[in-house]
Amino acid sequence: MKKLLLLILFGLGYSVFSQTILDRYIEIGLQNNEIVKQKNFDINRSLYALQEAKALFLPSVAFVSNYTVADGGRTIDIPIGDMLNPVYSTLNQITNSNAFPQLQNQSVILNPNNFYDVKLHTTMPLLNYEIMYNKKIKTQQTTLQKIELEIYQRELVKEIKIAYYKYLQSVEGIRIYENALSIVKENQRVNKSLFKNDKINRTAVLRSDNEVTRIQANLETAINTSKNAQSYFNFLLNQKLDSDIEMEENMELPTEILVENTSNREELQKLNQAKEINENVYQLTRSNWFPKLSGFADLGFQDFDFKVDKGSRYYFAGLSLEWNIFSGNKNKYKLKQVDEDSKKIDSQIDNVKQQLLLQYEVSQNNLRSALEQYRSENKQKETAKKYNDDVTKLYKEGLAIYIELLDAQNQVVNTQLNTNIALYNSWIAFAELERANASFNFNK
Repeated sequence: MKKLLLLILFGLGYSVFSQTILDRYIEIGLQNNEIVKQKNFDINRSLYALQEAKALFLPSVAFVSNYTVADGGRTIDIPIGDMLNPVYSTLNQITNSNAFPQLQNQSVILNPNNFYDVKLHTTMPLLNYEIMYNKKIKTQQTTLQKIELEIYQRELVKEIKIAYYKYLQSVEGIRIYENALSIVKENQRVNKSLFKNDKINRTAVLRSDNEVTRIQANLETAINTSKNAQSYFNFLLNQKLDSDIEMEENMELPTEILVENTSNREELQKLNQAKEINENVYQLTRSNWFPKLSGFADLGFQDFDFKVDKGSRYYFAGLSLEWNIFSGNKNKYKLKQVDEDSKKIDSQIDNVKQQLLLQYEVSQNNLRSALEQYRSENKQKETAKKYNDDVTKLYKEGLAIYIELLDAQNQVVNTQLNTNIALYNSWIAFAELERANASFNFNK
């Protein structure tokens, strides 16, 4: 309330200027700026990473095929002859025949030879806390990218506004110098005429010539400054550097009071989001102690010599349980690291809160000073104009010397320049306050 009363006491009595042209330029800048585009790419990448994390909950199906040839290596000896030949001999004696031949002992190679296995291998997680917390982290990282985009957009809006005000400031400076140049050229003409008629000495003519040269140099500097301001403004909008800039006319002072709102700054939202991510990282690390349950199923064919029949078909399914019992306290120390990160983020939040409050207070004070400076410069401009009118009248009547006239005219030019600078410095200070308070509405 105190700040409101202080600004009201300035007696400005103006309404806040509706910057429709500038709003349109801001919209163009937000759409065209290359850094904004790059950050949107980062957001899209985070969204795809989130979809990837969600896909981990779905079953995974793979086509797997194997074909093996083998020779040598480990074998299994099967004494089939030793076991059956005595029996077969007895049967041959009983039947008085050779219906039961003698068998040889067998040695079977463990590695399958000329063997194929073709199957669809399906796996699916049934209980896995790591996947759950990974999805939460990816979601929060996407939100973090969006917050970072908003932070840059606010900074970009401030830079566009300041660049626009500086361009208007430079254009008005050109106008002031052009008017001053026409005045000093007229002085030059009058002084030369008076000198020819022996009414003044050469000193006044030389001084008027110097003034023309000085104002012309200042005008050239102002033109170059304006070109630079134009180029930078168009650079922010990602336009051709020499593109014309539409100008607001008759800009008045900003008088809108911004209530302190730093608690909603995106910088704090970013840190709070980082804290939440860190908490889920803690849970993710902790979940390594929890069991993991997954299911699998194989459906396919396997046989020797590429045979395919009913006997070749098979299915194989089951459950897999993994439970980490001991890992050398690795997770314990990882959790301690995450705890330290959490403490660091808490400290950063406290520090940033103070920094944002300081930025707001400094910006508010700068705006107040800029408004007071404009008030002072505007009064001096009015006084200088009256003084110049009086001296000009006296000079025409021959009651004042040229140096007095020149001094009065310089005062007019300087106070006009200072008033112009103070006016747009007020808008620049307001843009910085608006940024410090995160007050710009992107939805308007």
